[in-house]
Amino acid sequence: MVSLAPDARLTGSAPARRWTRSFRRRTAVPGFGLTMGITLTVLCLVVLIPLSSVAIKAAGMGWSDFAQAAFSRRAINAYKLSFGASLIGAVINGVFGALTAWALVRYKFPGRMLLNGLVDLPFALPTAVAGIALAALYAPNGLIGGVLAKVGVKAAYNYTGVVIALTFIGLPFVVRTLEPVLRELSADVEEASATLGATGLQTVVRVIAPALLPAWLTGFALAFARGVGEYGSVIFIAGNMPFKTEIAPLLITMQLEQFDYASASAIAVVMLLASFALLLLINAIQAWSRRHEG
Repeated sequence: MVSLAPDARLTGSAPARRWTRSFRRRTAVPGFGLTMGITLTVLCLVVLIPLSSVAIKAAGMGWSDFAQAAFSRRAINAYKLSFGASLIGAVINGVFGALTAWALVRYKFPGRMLLNGLVDLPFALPTAVAGIALAALYAPNGLIGGVLAKVGVKAAYNYTGVVIALTFIGLPFVVRTLEPVLRELSADVEEASATLGATGLQTVVRVIAPALLPAWLTGFALAFARGVGEYGSVIFIAGNMPFKTEIAPLLITMQLEQFDYASASAIAVVMLLASFALLLLINAIQAWSRRHEG
């Protein structure tokens, strides 16, 4: 079998250059230099420059002023609410999102297409509309909130309301991430596991869960990241009480309204670093999972 790789001894020679040009002409994608240049340009304009401007604004404060603004008691309480409620919402979506994806892929039932469309509703619905609808439903005089209030459960204008809103907007990320993997995971695998004597629980733990874990972690991370940065759907149901039900994005907005751009930038940098560290951790876990499977 003849190798297609150019001989290292011909590097820089005329035959090597002709072979390289011929290979590049046969590729369907435009040149690597052009595509990479476009990619870097778009990333810089859309992502790097805006984020770097926030970091530069915060860097001009000095460490003491930065720490005072970013780690004040009010800011820490806002971080705890944003990250804590987002984590709880992501866990809820991780469980029920997996069950929803399983039902949509594995079973045929009346109304399946309608349910499949409803899953994407948080994507299309404006966040402010979602917040108003959730507040109307879960308020003490609402359709669901009134029933819960009779048993002593307050589901709006508190921590629970924030979790409800973040669960609502994060569900599609888990479902849509798991669906392609479930379609590729043939039902024959489950039948083979049962033939070998495995119970239903053993099949789930040893066969299905390892195959779904990387995709599940991706959906979990996306739901968590979306919850951390969510604003519109939360402020209508949270109550927005300082030190209690005030999320970090709302605190940033309030600082901007008071023209305190430095403090707003400091809080934004803390949230940015925390979110970036979490995504790096999730990507590392996914890479480990792929290597373990290979």
